[in-house]
Amino acid sequence: MSLSHGILPGMPVLCSRGEKFATVDSMAGSNHIKLSEDEKGQNHYIPIDWVASTDDAEVRIDRPHEEAMKEWSTTLQ
Repeated sequence: MSLSHGILPGMPVLCSRGEKFATVDSMAGSNHIKLSEDEKGQNHYIPIDWVASTDDAEVRIDRPHEEAMKEWSTTLQ
C-alpha cells in the first residue's frame, strides 16, 4: 500500500517536531500533496517522499517546519 493511501483533503500536516505545518488540499498525482492556500492565497506542493507516516487523523512529514518551508514548491516539479 502506498503512503498516499488515506491522505484526504482537510487532514493536518504535522512537521517532525509535531507542530502543524499545513493542511492537505488534495493529492496532486501520485507523487505530491497539494497543500491548502496560505494566508497569501498561495498553494504549495510537497513530495510524497517527505511523508514519514499517516493515520486516520493526520499526515506527519520527516522534517522540521523551517526546513519544509524552504523546500516546498508553488508548482509541481
